[in-house]
Amino acid sequence: MNGVSIIIPTYNEEKAILETIRNLHGTMKASGIPYQIIIVNDCSKDGTREILESNGGGEGLGATLIHHEFNRGYGASIKTGSKHAVYDVLCITDSDGTYPNDRIPDLYAEMKNRDMVVGARIGKNVHIPWLRRAPKAFINRLASYVSEVDIPDLNSGLRVFTKELFDRYFSLYPNGFSLTSTITLAALTNGYEVKYVKIDYFKREGSSKIRPIKDTMNFIMLILRMCVLFNPLRIFIPLSLALLALGTGVLVWGLAFMGKFYDGTFIMLSLSAIQFFCMGLIADAISRRE
Repeated sequence: MNGVSIIIPTYNEEKAILETIRNLHGTMKASGIPYQIIIVNDCSKDGTREILESNGGGEGLGATLIHHEFNRGYGASIKTGSKHAVYDVLCITDSDGTYPNDRIPDLYAEMKNRDMVVGARIGKNVHIPWLRRAPKAFINRLASYVSEVDIPDLNSGLRVFTKELFDRYFSLYPNGFSLTSTITLAALTNGYEVKYVKIDYFKREGSSKIRPIKDTMNFIMLILRMCVLFNPLRIFIPLSLALLALGTGVLVWGLAFMGKFYDGTFIMLSLSAIQFFCMGLIADAISRRE
């Protein structure tokens, strides 16, 4: 490791972006770690672009400054930033003041012999709205089941990882907020070394870009897709057993309480169980191909 490229996806952050950049420079200069700051302005509708340009642009800010000409999303901004990275280690953080960016040197120090270090928002000072806590807990448990690894924070936006890891699954990353969830599951289900470090999480400046219901459903669908792609037996085997148990239950219930032999229902459910089992085996064989 010879340095870190810090990518800051930015959308409508006129109140916080300059302070975030100044604090990052102060932290990284004090650490002595070679660094690059990459700001990707995702076609902000407020005064973010004007503020960045009026302060000297990329050169004046001591950063690589990129503007999207139309809004492409959080994940797309990180992908754009990665193409301009000069170091083999990448870091992502937000520009809204929620993440403790002074911990970036600590996360970077933990990267020795690891592929990714994630700042898990489970510290003493964590400000997550109550409306988002229950969906977040459910998503973390579902992801932990899929990956067979305990995941304390699936989609933390403060993390450090190798460019090799990021580039390997580049084609899988969505343009929205699910990019962090995708790289987490891809890394854990493929044997990469991942460590979680406790961090705080502060109240943000401005309004959140998260859409609780829509984004939660998107996260769940993403986890299921990643499971089918990387660990399909975790879905297909339980589903197959559930259908077989249901069919057996219908058969026993009919004979014991109704005096009828529901052979058609039993056969249909049993065949469905066999089909899902075979689909799981095929998907698992495909997922293990290089």
